[in-house]
Amino acid sequence: MDGTEIIKLCLEHSLYSWSATDAVDPLPVVRAEGVHMFDAAGRRILDFNSQLMSVNIGHSHPRVVAAMKKACDGLLFAHPGTATEIRARVSKRLADLCPGDLDVFFFTLGGAEANENAIRAARLFTGRQKILSRYRSYHGGTNAMLQLTGDPRRWANEPGMPGVIRVMDPWPLKYSFGDDPEAITRNNLTYLEEIITYEGPQTIAAMIIESVVGSNGILIPPPGYLSGLKELLSRHGILLICDEVMAGFGRTGKLFAFQHGGIVPDIVTMAKGLTSSYAPLGAVGLSRRIADHFRKNVFYGGLTYNAHPFCLEVADAVLDVLLDEDLIGNAARLEPVMRAEMEKLQARHPCVATHRNIGLFGVVELRKDSAGTPIAPYNGSHPAMQIFSQKLLDAGLYTFVRWNYFMTNPPLSISQSQLEEGFAIIDRCLDVVDEVFDG
Repeated sequence: MDGTEIIKLCLEHSLYSWSATDAVDPLPVVRAEGVHMFDAAGRRILDFNSQLMSVNIGHSHPRVVAAMKKACDGLLFAHPGTATEIRARVSKRLADLCPGDLDVFFFTLGGAEANENAIRAARLFTGRQKILSRYRSYHGGTNAMLQLTGDPRRWANEPGMPGVIRVMDPWPLKYSFGDDPEAITRNNLTYLEEIITYEGPQTIAAMIIESVVGSNGILIPPPGYLSGLKELLSRHGILLICDEVMAGFGRTGKLFAFQHGGIVPDIVTMAKGLTSSYAPLGAVGLSRRIADHFRKNVFYGGLTYNAHPFCLEVADAVLDVLLDEDLIGNAARLEPVMRAEMEKLQARHPCVATHRNIGLFGVVELRKDSAGTPIAPYNGSHPAMQIFSQKLLDAGLYTFVRWNYFMTNPPLSISQSQLEEGFAIIDRCLDVVDEVFDG
């Protein structure tokens, strides 16, 4: 098919997520390799968002492709009640890689399912029902996870699962990023403890957080927040669930983002980078004390594709590449390079309000005036942002543009020159936003 036919049939016979079909203008992608994807016309496009912050090792890595072909000649499916060699191998491998006593895993097909089963495990283990979550968060598109999600994708799906207590994030929405971050931490934890008191700590099973908030703006925890949060929750017998679906597997320059805070959560969830999205797979990592509870007590959860052998083979191959090629180290090494490129953008373009990154997990926020007013409001848009997004694509760069910001989340395999090439494209395209800036 040519690109026009691909688009026509996709729009006629499939639904697109979070979209009205008539408003969708999809890119006809036919192949991808390394840090690039190619459309039906053969145009090469730099993938500056790793698709959905998920293709961590880059596209079509030959070692993983070879492993997938080999896996097709092996065990393609075994029901969840069986024991397979690849299930044994990947479970043990994750146990060795994860810090602390996170060494028992329940496998799913994605991040939302992993989070669903994480809160199920927390409720069964504690005998409590309430779950704390934060407003500037996203935990998945299933019914329960949309209630734990704070962002506006939740609104159209209400009412949903009961027992959810949403709280403010440490970073206020209108924070100037110039205030004292230690005071931000202290004030937020004081407020959170008050909420826990009002709700009754004996009724709260867990709190779920994105270790670094992803699609709501790459919000990096302020100093002392993760350690203070873990201590506060532990004091009240409340479990901490770290959602590492987006931030995990090297994105932040460490295997898991929570490691930057010097903590080990009670439960960790993962997906995306676990297979670099070459195949669907998620996992719930349980600390030993929680896992031991389910040796004598039933875990009331089950999935047809739990511990799917083909997907686990892909994960094993992806982990080989991630570790052997030191892609986590590459993300850490390129962190200051990305930050320097962002600083150049801010110096050159009055529309750039602020920027931040940890590893190769980055965002640039744009403004419409010298007072710092976001170019688009919360859950809003601006014509200049739509023009900017299209101009990036026309110039050969794809990334995630939302509200008043755009992401800089390339594959961890990117080179410094490719990273700089991407920022050079952004630099040229930001002029369309400068044009609407009111100085």
